Amino acid sequence: MVVESDAVRDGTDPYPIDPDELAVIPSDVSGLDGSMSGAAGGAAFLLCRRAATMRSHARQWALPGGRCEPGETVEQAALRELHEELGLELGEEAVLGALDDYPTRSGYVITPVVMWGGGDVELVADPGEVAHVYRIGLHELCRADSPRFVQIPESDHPVVQVPLGGDLIHAPTGAVLVQFRWVAIEGRIDERVDGFEQPVFAWK
Repeated sequence: MVVESDAVRDGTDPYPIDPDELAVIPSDVSGLDGSMSGAAGGAAFLLCRRAATMRSHARQWALPGGRCEPGETVEQAALRELHEELGLELGEEAVLGALDDYPTRSGYVITPVVMWGGGDVELVADPGEVAHVYRIGLHELCRADSPRFVQIPESDHPVVQVPLGGDLIHAPTGAVLVQFRWVAIEGRIDERVDGFEQPVFAWK
C-alpha cells in the first residue's frame, strides 16, 4: 500500500520496545532501538506492528494482509484485509499489480498486492490485530546499507535484513520490501527473492 506521509506528523514512534526483543536477531544490533522514529516523509508504504495479543508472530513487523476467503481473488482479499485491519476502504482500481509469491517457513504462500492509497488517507487500526501502523518513506528502502544478509547455521540460504528506522525487517516482510524496491522503484523486473531465508524466530 503506497500513500503519502509527513515526516513531522508520521515520524514519531509511540510504541515502546523492550531492548531484549532485539536479542533474537541473528546479527549485530548495536545502535538499534527497535523504533520507527524518523522513517516517514514523502511517498510511503504502510508497515504494521502486530498486536501483542496475536496467537502467532505477536509484536512482529508485517504488511497489512491476511488469508483469502473462499471465492476471493488475492486482490479482493488484500482490499478486504486493508479495510478490516486499518479502516481504509479502496476499490479495485487502487490495485497496481502483484509481486512474486513468497513461501514462508510457517507453511503459507504470500502473494504481495501493490496498491495506491492516495494522498492524506485516514487510518484506524484494529487494536485486536495491529498495535500501531507506520508510514515508512520509500527512501528508507533505498538506503545504502540495505538490504543486508547474514548466514545462520539452520539454513544454507541467506537471511535477508532490511534496515528501517532503528530496526531490521526480516523475511517474509523483508523479502517483499526488497522486491518492491528492486521492481517498483528501480525497475529491475527480473529480480527474485524467494530464496531469501527467514530468521528462526519467524519459522513458527
